[in-house]
Amino acid sequence: MTTDALLLEARPAAPPVRARAPLTSHMILIALSILSIFPLYWMVSSSFKPVNEIYSPNLIPTAPTLENYVRVFDTLPMNVLMGNTILVAVMQTGFQLTTSILAAYALARWKFPGSGIVYTLFALTWLVPFQATMIPNYVLLTQLNLRNTALGIIIPNIGSAFAILLLAQSFRSFPRELIESAQLDGATSWGILWRIIFPNLRPVVASLGILLFINSWNEYFWPLLVSSRMDSSTLQIGLQMFMAGEVSLWGPVMAAATLTSLPIFLLYVVLQRQIIDSFVKSGLR
Repeated sequence: MTTDALLLEARPAAPPVRARAPLTSHMILIALSILSIFPLYWMVSSSFKPVNEIYSPNLIPTAPTLENYVRVFDTLPMNVLMGNTILVAVMQTGFQLTTSILAAYALARWKFPGSGIVYTLFALTWLVPFQATMIPNYVLLTQLNLRNTALGIIIPNIGSAFAILLLAQSFRSFPRELIESAQLDGATSWGILWRIIFPNLRPVVASLGILLFINSWNEYFWPLLVSSRMDSSTLQIGLQMFMAGEVSLWGPVMAAATLTSLPIFLLYVVLQRQIIDSFVKSGLR
């Protein structure tokens, strides 16, 4: 063994280098987080400010008050609007999940002539803008006397191409050996879907359901087109009507916006992990 080799063996091993994120990256993320959160904080803070303090630059109200919220409840039927929004969001999400599960299972499970064309058509409908279909939908709902009803908001949205495409990819990745074993045991296609595939893909379906619920809750343009009465409107439409009547009173407007955002914010706090997972899975699939 040479002298150089002996020296290399005698030299102590260098300590492992720990990967550290640059400080600048953390500072950029903190700045972006503040920019994202500050408008929400300002909305909530302004909702507690009295009229003489609404234009002050104070980050914390010096004399917090609930007058703005009292004015909102005196002006808007918040119970009716909240109930309509919850009803529409829950029913629309339920219909979209049901139709998406069945359609995705059919596309992933069976290969039939034209199955690729059908899958492509689903993908193309996702790319069609809503403005291209809203007039035919509106005319049809008017003929069916479904304007100013919850069904008028829900029916055009009972199917979701995004949900079908996402679930189809998840169903295709499911092990076929389990399906074939169930078939040998005499399980029907309906039983395979609900007893074998669905329980194993429940986290994916739950994450998708959260995304669909948030999208239904925040929907604005179609309910605005269909509903013209306060008793059949959703929170977003009620907020728009309230802003039109109280355009110069920013305190009550901020209070109404806070009440509209509060349920979905609480949903995010409770289901934060599932919501983040849903965004990650929808971006990777």
